[in-house]
Amino acid sequence: MSPDEAVDILREAVTVILLMVAPILGLGLSVGLLVSVLQATTQVQEPTLAFVPKIIAVLVSVMLFSNWVVGLVVDFTQQLWVDGLGVL
Repeated sequence: MSPDEAVDILREAVTVILLMVAPILGLGLSVGLLVSVLQATTQVQEPTLAFVPKIIAVLVSVMLFSNWVVGLVVDFTQQLWVDGLGVL
């Protein structure tokens, strides 16, 4: 395997990883922002109010996007084997 092929594999792997975590982090960030705005407007500074909705949102997004994430990983792995880059 040449260094160019290794760089291509690493670039594709990083892209797959970013695609995997983007919806989960996006939903967690959105809920966190919404909770922060709610806390700022009501001046309620309860620590559990900041964490519990984000944890629930992340768990729900993992359940919703798990099939898609597994599909991305399977496609990436199959493409490695098809291209012959995964063969030792």
